[in-house]
Amino acid sequence: MKLIEVQNPKTEKEFLQVPIEIYKGDANWIRPLDKDMDAVFDKKKNKYFRQGDCVRYILKGEGDELLGRVAAFYDKKSSSAFEQPTGGMGFFECVDDQKAAFVLFSACQKWLESKGMEAMDGPINFGEKDKWWGLMVDGFYPPTYAMNYHHPYYRALFESYGFQTYYEQYNYIMKVNAPMPEKYKERAERLWANPSYRVECIDKKRLDKYAADFCTIYNKAWGKHAGFKGMSLEQAKLTLKTIKPVMEEDLIYFAYKDEAPIGFFIMLPELNQIFRHLNGNLNWLGKIKFLWYKWRKECDKIFGVAFGVVPEEQGKGVEGLIIIACSKIMPPKNRYGDIEMTWIGDFNPKMINVVETLGANRYRTYLTLRKLFDENREFKRAPMIR
Repeated sequence: MKLIEVQNPKTEKEFLQVPIEIYKGDANWIRPLDKDMDAVFDKKKNKYFRQGDCVRYILKGEGDELLGRVAAFYDKKSSSAFEQPTGGMGFFECVDDQKAAFVLFSACQKWLESKGMEAMDGPINFGEKDKWWGLMVDGFYPPTYAMNYHHPYYRALFESYGFQTYYEQYNYIMKVNAPMPEKYKERAERLWANPSYRVECIDKKRLDKYAADFCTIYNKAWGKHAGFKGMSLEQAKLTLKTIKPVMEEDLIYFAYKDEAPIGFFIMLPELNQIFRHLNGNLNWLGKIKFLWYKWRKECDKIFGVAFGVVPEEQGKGVEGLIIIACSKIMPPKNRYGDIEMTWIGDFNPKMINVVETLGANRYRTYLTLRKLFDENREFKRAPMIR
């Protein structure tokens, strides 16, 4: 086996080629857009390079066949949020061969140790948690946009090397027009009738205003999460600017109390239903194909990117208030059938209770795994949010 660091256009191309070989014949796998992958490792585009670094490897057999790939990375702000400095590894793909997997894992560990790290999480993103985060272990359906998809045997490869589950993440699915359970309906309707509360759809012409509201809610709602780094206004603006091309105004909702932002629900069309036809290329031909499949209404599903309510308003019915607004605006247009709600950690039982009470069913399970380099050190799972 030959471990090769990605350092030139040839190896960059091979890095993108590895999953094509690994998932050959798997009808559920959807090739990510090459531009999305490239952006992660572009120092001009990925702000995490400002306080960190990244290395990539590909693994070849003696006949130069591609066997696997991986990336290792760290950023000082994230790594210092834990008891031990913790880096990350991700974008792992490998044939069903423990020896090959261990070569890739060991390369990550060795590099991270050289940077002062004492543990590594994986498979995760060199960036925010809304993309490429976690090992899929249940719900092997076609992945939603920018979410990982893995072969079932990957779990054994990780655990054999010594990775342990740091936390689980769940995706839920429900019908767009599902009736609201009575538990939420009464409280939500009470708030709906209260003039102090209101919900509105986003307005693309006022993105800076909503970016500020998003930033406020996000920092309050996620403040208790382990390793939370906070979001700047500039980050919030960039987030909304990035999704603007595919944003549909009646899929993004903000809630207010006395004009103060208290909650949001951000949904997007499930673009992978279109991207599966593009073979990773969003060039001029890919853009034409995108518009064609969009015109044909290829998307019949949406996915919830983020749902948040500030702590002081949780449990008062704001979640239901937002859902009422969705139910009054979305179903009449009859564009979408299902909504998949992504990325709810097992450390957040309140949010799990909210979505399950709404009638959503668990659809997928991902694991965020951690490998302690000192195996004698006590392993601790992610703390629960109370």
